Amino acid sequence: MNKRYDIDPYAKVNRFPFTFFPFNLIRKLIILVQTLYKITMGQVERSIRMQLMITFVVCLLAGLLTYGICSNLFGEMRQTANIDYKYGIERIDNEARSLVNELSTLQNQRDLPGGEDSGMNAEFFENHVKGMSDQKFKVLITDLEGRVVYRSQNAAETNVEIYNVIGNAMNARTEQDYGRKEFSSFYPVNYRGQKSYLIVSGIPEPHITYQKGESPLSLLSAVAVFILLFYFMTQKKMRHIEELAGGLRIIATGNLDYRVIERSQDELGSLARDLNFMAEDLQKKIEEERRSERLKRELITNVSHDLRTPLTLIMGYLRLLHDKSYETPEQAAGYISIAYHKSEKLKLLIDDLFEFTKLSNHDEPLYREGVAINELLDQLLEEFVTLAEEQQLKINRTIPKEKLLVRIDVDKMIRVFENLLGNSLKYSLKPGAITVSLHHDYRYVTLQVSNQAEVISDDALHQLFDRFYRVDASRSSNTGGSGLGLAIARSIVESHEGAIWAEQSNGQIHFFVKLKLV
Repeated sequence: MNKRYDIDPYAKVNRFPFTFFPFNLIRKLIILVQTLYKITMGQVERSIRMQLMITFVVCLLAGLLTYGICSNLFGEMRQTANIDYKYGIERIDNEARSLVNELSTLQNQRDLPGGEDSGMNAEFFENHVKGMSDQKFKVLITDLEGRVVYRSQNAAETNVEIYNVIGNAMNARTEQDYGRKEFSSFYPVNYRGQKSYLIVSGIPEPHITYQKGESPLSLLSAVAVFILLFYFMTQKKMRHIEELAGGLRIIATGNLDYRVIERSQDELGSLARDLNFMAEDLQKKIEEERRSERLKRELITNVSHDLRTPLTLIMGYLRLLHDKSYETPEQAAGYISIAYHKSEKLKLLIDDLFEFTKLSNHDEPLYREGVAINELLDQLLEEFVTLAEEQQLKINRTIPKEKLLVRIDVDKMIRVFENLLGNSLKYSLKPGAITVSLHHDYRYVTLQVSNQAEVISDDALHQLFDRFYRVDASRSSNTGGSGLGLAIARSIVESHEGAIWAEQSNGQIHFFVKLKLV
């Protein structure tokens, strides 16, 4: 025998090896994350909007990733060179700052006790200039008026416009696109004991960098990946939509037995369920309409038959009387009696037909009043005791003494009880007994009428309350009434918001009428 084991989804988490802080906190956080994930996935499965949003985000991220990869691949193929002179300017400026620092150091040494004189310091500075690593830069020292007091070997200037030098230095630092032209770095210094200006000039060396270019292939690749991935991720939903559309077309052709498959729990699954419900409901309505049409044809046939039979007999006997085809007055009186009896049956049939039509169309108003149904039933049964004894039947009753009040149209409800008791008298096995009982709870009261009868099929039992239905297929007027009695009874009970039905067990047939208590 195979055993079934329930698997706990959090079993691994529950077997966490440590239970003290912080491991217990980590375990609870893991359980919380698992629970949130389960809830989120459940919500996503039930919402096609969230599914489309997630699909769009995934496709967008894939497109952006593709754009980045393709930009690196195709951008290298479309590089552009950028020439920047800022690096060269900074180098000239650094050389000037280095010379300024050198002069400051020599000045500090001269100021110390026992320091060298300014001439010796100037010689050290000039030797330092001659030993510069880059001889492409010109070094000038001028007085405050621009006369050159020192120059490097590669400089030929004897006089300098100080304001032009200052403007050149400032413009070079503010221009965004500096061309290949001479740059001068300008600093105030103390040279040979006099305030002077240090000017370092030169052509800045260009610094070449390469920038990746833009390629339309990157954007095209990203868009293509987005479209293809979105297509494949939504392909299943689109097939489901096409399947629903195809199923709807099949149902529209009249094939109401077709059912679409419910493949998801989201709005499409709800739509599939609604389509199946619609097809089922339409099928029931069409079957009910066909059944109503069939019953209508049967109604016409049965009414024609039931009206024609007594009418033919009445006309026959009247013709005999009209032609004086009788031998004695007693025979003529017999003809009149038969014709009168048949006319009464004809009138009863027509009355039943009119009453059933009014009740079915809810055209006849109900005159309800509060009545003790147990007392009403007791009085009615007394009228049937003699009829039952004449047919070798005994009426057994189980009716409570307490008053069970219901709001009913007394005349119409008496018609229901008379129909049930009349059927029991007519179709009971003789000799026998009819049992009438009344049961109730705090809301409803139920009348039960039972009698021994021939066993009938379940289909016949369910059709007992259909109009013009007779278990006796021969439709003899001696064994069957109009065929409208139980149908009228059902209409009356249903108009009182009650229920009526029939059951059979152990060779007995039971009729039930259920009504609301006041």
